[in-house]
Amino acid sequence: MKITPVKTPLIAKKMFPNYIWDIPNQAKELYLTFDDGPTPEITNWTLDQLKQYNAKATFFCVGANIKKHPDIFKGIINNGHTIGNHTQHHVKGWKTKTKTYIKDVLDAEEHIELHQQKKSNLFRPPYGQIKPKQGKKLMELGYKIIMWDVLSFDWQEKTTEAECLENVLSKTKVGSIIVFHDSIKASKNMMYALPKVLEHFDNKGYAFKSLVI
Repeated sequence: MKITPVKTPLIAKKMFPNYIWDIPNQAKELYLTFDDGPTPEITNWTLDQLKQYNAKATFFCVGANIKKHPDIFKGIINNGHTIGNHTQHHVKGWKTKTKTYIKDVLDAEEHIELHQQKKSNLFRPPYGQIKPKQGKKLMELGYKIIMWDVLSFDWQEKTTEAECLENVLSKTKVGSIIVFHDSIKASKNMMYALPKVLEHFDNKGYAFKSLVI
């Protein structure tokens, strides 16, 4: 049994109304997001899949990975996708002092700005863990805190490929923010599910958009 649900409950969204969980719209738009990259083995493959459907997405990148793989990071930007901040070292907010946490976010921002010449105003906390003080401080710094409406659970070892796909197909609605990971850990499930998700919703007339907030 999953402690964290595939579909974010309405009560959670109401408890944290200053965080962004979905983007309701009338245009049949969906919002794919990818956490933890850039990763040499996965990110370029992901970009190729998205390109086939003219799909745009948002990549919440880890600063240390940007530093190690700047060319792949530039590839995300050059393909017209949006960049979000996912901290420098993928830290857990609940176990990190606020001052240390904010510094880790700002360290990641330095690597983002180095390549895209502007600040990313989107932030997603690793593991979804963020203390109220951390969230408040980041919002004061101009960040929009992006959570999710649907978790694919692609990273979870016990999740099968079919379950990962079904998580997304069964719970996604117009305006859903969907979480995948362009990481080695999630690769088996993500690389099975993503092409099928793209095809399924494209056939139904949906468009995949980057988050621009």
